[in-house]
Amino acid sequence: MSIILANIGDYTEKALRLNSKNYYFYTTNSTAGFSVQLCISWLLCFYTGKEILDKPNLSTQREREREREMAFQDRMLSLSLCSLLLLLAPPLILAHVSLEPQEELASGKKVGGLVSWRRSVAEAPEVGDVPVENGSFVLAQQRTYRRDPLDGYKKYNGGWNISNNHYWASVGFTAAPLFAIALAWFVGFGLALAVIGICYCCFPKRSYSYSRTAYALSLILLILFTLAAIVGCVVLYTGQGKFYRSTTTTVEYVVGQANYTVENLRNFSDSLAAAKRVDVDQFFLPSDVMNQIDTAQVKLNSSASNLESRTLDNSRKIKKALNSVRLALVIVAAVMLFLAFVGFCFSIYGWQFIVSLLVVVGWILVTGTFILCGIFLLLHNVVADTCVSMDDWAMHPHMHTALDDILPCVDAATANDSFYKGREVTSQLVNLVNQVISNVSNQNIAPNPTPLYFNQSGPLMPLLCNPYNGDLSNHSCSAGEVDLYNATQVWKGYECETKVVSGREICSTAGRVTPRIYNQMAAAVNVSQGLYQYGPFLNQLEDCTFVRDTFTSIDSNNCPGLEKYSRWVYIGLVMVSAAVMLSLVFWVVYARERRHRVYNKQFAARSGQGTYPVQDKASET
Repeated sequence: MSIILANIGDYTEKALRLNSKNYYFYTTNSTAGFSVQLCISWLLCFYTGKEILDKPNLSTQREREREREMAFQDRMLSLSLCSLLLLLAPPLILAHVSLEPQEELASGKKVGGLVSWRRSVAEAPEVGDVPVENGSFVLAQQRTYRRDPLDGYKKYNGGWNISNNHYWASVGFTAAPLFAIALAWFVGFGLALAVIGICYCCFPKRSYSYSRTAYALSLILLILFTLAAIVGCVVLYTGQGKFYRSTTTTVEYVVGQANYTVENLRNFSDSLAAAKRVDVDQFFLPSDVMNQIDTAQVKLNSSASNLESRTLDNSRKIKKALNSVRLALVIVAAVMLFLAFVGFCFSIYGWQFIVSLLVVVGWILVTGTFILCGIFLLLHNVVADTCVSMDDWAMHPHMHTALDDILPCVDAATANDSFYKGREVTSQLVNLVNQVISNVSNQNIAPNPTPLYFNQSGPLMPLLCNPYNGDLSNHSCSAGEVDLYNATQVWKGYECETKVVSGREICSTAGRVTPRIYNQMAAAVNVSQGLYQYGPFLNQLEDCTFVRDTFTSIDSNNCPGLEKYSRWVYIGLVMVSAAVMLSLVFWVVYARERRHRVYNKQFAARSGQGTYPVQDKASET
């Protein structure tokens, strides 16, 4: 609102000439100047309108009485409209000041726009002055340093936290000027309508005078404001569509990242379960390792379920809110466009009763639109706060913050335990396979009915490389060892053909493993390989890298679009609200001038005087 009015008031000097007298007044590039300018214009019209009462060429005393009665109504109308503008001036000034672009950021850069992404250094406290409660890191502490009406209008220093009522109160206070405009409009224009209604009920007689200048000017302004309302509706509809798609894309990206993490956690848990079932020629993992696997599985499944449920719950809430906002904005755009167009058409055709009804409806709708504008300004600031918070969190990923409500990290203890448990189980499986190779496959056992003999012979099988040392640190493979990625292919050459002798599988050709033992060893290698591949992922869980990467990506790729399109919606709402508000005023003005013009023609036709002498409200000679 303030931007539109300030643009209209850019002229530093304007002159208003009424009749033969020149009335000069000056305005400044501000909302206050524009409001005063409009008030003076109405007062000048009110003052010059009384000149028709003093004209000597009114034919009868009755006509003079009619003109005096109508002049009283004109004065009441002018005073009512002027009172409305004066009533709107203070909140407009507040809105103009509070919505001014921040000139300087903490980084020293200049920015423009409706709401800057960071507050100036003058508004922000020193970093050391902001307390940190409960050992948690305060997100976006400078940007969210606003007055809190719930705390005696003291500065809020709790940072970004959508679970904190004081945060919502402080960010909602930034939209207070728009709510004040809505209240002032509702009360002021309502009083103006009441005064006009009382005047028409108490003084129903008609006047035949009208101003051609006022008639033409009101028509021109009515057309301009109607076009402005149409443009505002287009901007609003386009902006809300792009904002909805941008926000939905961001939410889906967060959900996708969470689902990816949940899927990997569950796959890793399944790999641990598969390790318990590994059986290589009746060699198994130690029982204590199996018990540890059971404990790790419980923690992993609990963390995965918690991450999945919290992310889905938050995404549902966000999508529900977005759908409600989108529906409200679409309805507002459609209704206000219909109202502006229909009101303009009915005003042109002079359907006074319908115009009066539309004025009342528009009065209520404009109030609601200003309220919605304030709500969306609140949403715009929350989005900007969130983006700044994500940027702050990316620099402090180890600290507990309010962003856990959007995408929480996996419990650090669980991630750390799973990371080392994966290494331990992988190392145990490799040792189990190497134990079979060393003690069974590569042994030239004499023919006997023991379970270890199956006529193994030929070149010795290479051992499997253990990727970890005894302390679970990384280990480099030695010469002659095979790694987890090529072991099954290499060992395939050591597989023998078998035959069944006395119910046992015996090699009939040279080889170190039977097909059954080879398949068991391959299964163990596959499980070990799977656990080993999850090592980097578990390491990212431990330091919450996946959340940091997610928020960094959103801050770089999604936040610019969210900020841009939320500004479109805000500008569209302001344009629609202001244009329809002013259109309502000029519906009343134009309807009056048009009605007087018709009465003037009818009176001239009945009296046979041609043109009524008071048209144009000419000054006395």
